[in-house]
Amino acid sequence: MAYPEGNLSTRAIIKPGKFTLIPPEGRVNNNIPGLENCQATVLASPDIGAGFAEYVIEFFPEGKTVEEFAQKPGVEAFIYVIKGEGKVKIGDEERELTQGGFAYSPPDKGVNLKNTGEASWKIFVHKQVYKTLEGYSARTVFGNAGEIEGEIYEDMENVFLKTFLPEDPGFDVNFHILTFEPDGSHPFVETHLQEHGLYMLSGQGLYLLDDEWVPVQKEDFIWFGPFTPQAFYCTGRENTSYVYSKNCNRDVDLL
Repeated sequence: MAYPEGNLSTRAIIKPGKFTLIPPEGRVNNNIPGLENCQATVLASPDIGAGFAEYVIEFFPEGKTVEEFAQKPGVEAFIYVIKGEGKVKIGDEERELTQGGFAYSPPDKGVNLKNTGEASWKIFVHKQVYKTLEGYSARTVFGNAGEIEGEIYEDMENVFLKTFLPEDPGFDVNFHILTFEPDGSHPFVETHLQEHGLYMLSGQGLYLLDDEWVPVQKEDFIWFGPFTPQAFYCTGRENTSYVYSKNCNRDVDLL
């Protein structure tokens, strides 16, 4: 780490309970038990008001888990590969995942991870406590975003949605990629119960976060709390894509 040039500054914005913007500059690595030869950054946690934990983890060559990740009872997990290649093992199922690959681990399964390439393997990771629904259950899912055809989003022909998990009541969360062509935007300002964790995969734009229009770009992370107004404009010369989480299929808990 070199001395800074000029005054220290940051694009980070932290509004507990409302939203956060965490750019890649200034992220601090965390020593997380069970991870070997890697750098891990915690991007969201209940400490800020989130109902889940999200990370970016970069496994260096031969980096791996030495104990199962998300192994506590009732915890589910999701993995999305930003770059590189590695193996994901969930229970008795194992897959090699490259860029765009993803895996969902249902509660009580846990996840084993290993970099199998010569370069680093960078992944976006989500975990949360699974909310049961009587008569339904989740199951292990593997896939790759490149094999999913994007659907036109809300009748807007320059915005496309990819959905990763089955849309059935056994799942209490889903994961998507939204892609905006230049000049693409949300059709309206959203205000809803579901929170999001969002990682920018490409491009740039302006995001409405509560009452602020904020410039965002590739590798930024955003957490949106419940009922935080939000909307996006793509302002660059290339497509903007981001992967995000969204709770689903559950009613409000009052007790």
